[in-house]
Amino acid sequence: MIFCPGKTVEQIVSIFGRLIASGGTVLATRAEPEIYEAVKKAYPVAEYHLTARAIVARGDDISEPAGLVAIISAGTADLPVAEEAALTAELIGSRVEKLYDVGVAGIHRLFDNLGVINSARVIVVIAGMEGALASVVGGLATCPVIAVPTSVGYGANFGGLAPLLTMLNSCATGVAVVNIDNGYGAGYMAALINRVGENNNS
Repeated sequence: MIFCPGKTVEQIVSIFGRLIASGGTVLATRAEPEIYEAVKKAYPVAEYHLTARAIVARGDDISEPAGLVAIISAGTADLPVAEEAALTAELIGSRVEKLYDVGVAGIHRLFDNLGVINSARVIVVIAGMEGALASVVGGLATCPVIAVPTSVGYGANFGGLAPLLTMLNSCATGVAVVNIDNGYGAGYMAALINRVGENNNS
């Protein structure tokens, strides 16, 4: 994985090339379109996922997707983080299903999708504002829930600190929390949990 912010375009292209040479899948996160253009010019196999802001070169190590990781986001503004989580989980071999724009302000939309919640092996919940969605899903789900606070919200959101504290203080059991806007970390952890469940079912 390459975290692009803080690196020059030349550094990213160079690292991308070294990772491609290893034969594995390469994921570059938080990549702006101009970075993708430079990577694509050097390595035509690269593909860009605009909403996730990620560059991917698929290697021989991608397995057939198994299990189910549900990615649930509160609002449309949370999509970049949600898509980063979904793409990461998919690349590590998880089957991914997405439920977007099902926040507590329109909670009936969440209840309309209880089938997905009940069939998931692990759930990633992405929310900004006050971050209440993770607690609601945690109260409904019987599987682990990974909560991701986002830096989206009005006024006292404090750049994601408000939902982070809400999620950390959740009274729902089975909810773990990653850092603000960390879709990659949540997607990776979800895929690892999903893989353990798959191995136990084998």
